[in-house]
Amino acid sequence: MAILVVIVVFASCEEDFNTIGSDIVDQNFTSELFDESEIVSYSRKLLPVQTSALPAYQLGVYNDPVYGESRINLLSQVTLDATDPDFGDCTQLDSVVLYLPFFSTATTVDSITTYETDSIFGGDPINITIYESKFFLRDLDPETSFEEPQNYYSNQGQTFDDFIGNKLATIVDFVPSSDGIVLNDTTTLPPGLRVKLPNDFFQRRIIDQEGETTLINNNNFRDHLRGIYFKVENSTGNGSSFIFDILDGDNDPSNDARIDLFYTYKTLTGETCEETTQDPIEAIARLNFDAVSVNTFENDLNPAIASHLANPNINEGEENLYIRGGDGIISVIELFGEDIDGNGVADQLEFLREQGWLINEANLIFYVNQDIVAGGDDEPDRIIIYDLGNDSFLTDVALDPTSAEEDFEAFTDHFGPLERGSDDTGEFYKLRITNHVSNLINQDSTNVPLGVIVSQNVANFNFQDLENSQAPGIDNVPASAVISPKGTVLYGNKAVNEAKRLKLQIFYTEPN
Repeated sequence: MAILVVIVVFASCEEDFNTIGSDIVDQNFTSELFDESEIVSYSRKLLPVQTSALPAYQLGVYNDPVYGESRINLLSQVTLDATDPDFGDCTQLDSVVLYLPFFSTATTVDSITTYETDSIFGGDPINITIYESKFFLRDLDPETSFEEPQNYYSNQGQTFDDFIGNKLATIVDFVPSSDGIVLNDTTTLPPGLRVKLPNDFFQRRIIDQEGETTLINNNNFRDHLRGIYFKVENSTGNGSSFIFDILDGDNDPSNDARIDLFYTYKTLTGETCEETTQDPIEAIARLNFDAVSVNTFENDLNPAIASHLANPNINEGEENLYIRGGDGIISVIELFGEDIDGNGVADQLEFLREQGWLINEANLIFYVNQDIVAGGDDEPDRIIIYDLGNDSFLTDVALDPTSAEEDFEAFTDHFGPLERGSDDTGEFYKLRITNHVSNLINQDSTNVPLGVIVSQNVANFNFQDLENSQAPGIDNVPASAVISPKGTVLYGNKAVNEAKRLKLQIFYTEPN
């Protein structure tokens, strides 16, 4: 296997190969191209997908020019930063403020800090209503004798709606901004959603509960105040949405998603609150969003696309492949055709195994259907491929020389980024699956269906469960797809335009 890692391929004279590109193996011999692999490709609308325990969460309205509008809501538990709190004497609750930070990077020049935001989509206003939730989110699933985590799914919005409690705030015409939130002359918060909540509600539910069992630990508290529910709707235009890290991994508490209760108190030594002349002391009680959270999706899917997804041609494949994040549309790729002789191995794969080729490189080239997709920021920069049979990524991930890079530069060998034309319109993605194909041909590995879907973060290798399995054995989907709102349309194996048709390129060397 080591030789496969270091060998690079010298480009043949094939036009497609020159267009997509390849590296030199050795000046003394060239690699041959085989691009007649039989492929069947089609798309599936995913069944409800697990949207709890995500690496990040979405909120807002995303209007895709191809797929239609999605409204992404959020239900989240909150916990006490300090359990069994002592709020002191003569406590006065001054204000309650909720803060959800966007992903952003700060740059300070000459004492002036500016922010570059990431993962904000659209720029039109939306309305956000924030409620108390009376739905209890469990950590563990009673159907597994409380041995496994309780999953919550993308389609549970109506259930959560049935347990809405007090309305806490309404934000009209909210538009995400990259500006820092200036609190005073010395304090600026990173960009985010910041809104005041009603004092009287938190006075009753928090401050007045001092000394009660409701605040003695977070298990009790999460049953007492069961959650905060964010509901969104479009205001005007195409809306906007954002992704945020509810757990915040940078160890800076100023960036944490939270609810802060600003209050003052005094310490009495025998006198009453009316008698004391002591100055009030300022303090903050904090609620963290570090327990169970769930995204729910409401989609107005383009009816024409919905019709295609309802009846895909799973035997011969499709002209177009639809892929989208969120609660998801996935494309299925099946390599090497039928097993006509019934021996458990596709006939074409048997033929390839008989050749004894050294596989130098293997690529799946997905061309964007520019007749449907307009291009620009709505196109996903990255798509990923994984093993549907084993719910795992391909072995090519471990061999990618760019795995240590950060952000957009990571895993560009295996998950090739969208190649764009001079007008910024997406042209194609190249997914290099050399080791996977080599193992199929030379190691007799099992030929499993492959899944292709968009990704918000190709370096995240966690999976989310589907509520139920669906053909052809789809049980899980990468978490990085669930947190992406974007989608695209690619040419499949039945595309009329043969030059753009999905193909598997195999570059090989004949045995001596």
